Amino acid sequence: MTRAGEGRVDTIEVRLALRCLLHHCPDRWPLELFWDAAKGDNDIGRAQGTTAAFNGIIRQLRLAGKYQD
Repeated sequence: MTRAGEGRVDTIEVRLALRCLLHHCPDRWPLELFWDAAKGDNDIGRAQGTTAAFNGIIRQLRLAGKYQD
């Protein structure tokens, strides 16, 4: 997410991380949103999209009891 403002982050590592989170997120939409944003061409849009999706992923993990502050 932090590198998204510098360039595309649709890498194999990110894809693997998102795949690992599939089992822990009740809803799949934030993971799909993150991946879609990660491959965007606009730096600002990509950074905003991945940040928003990341917040959605954290919310899903909290709801599932898999993430604590």
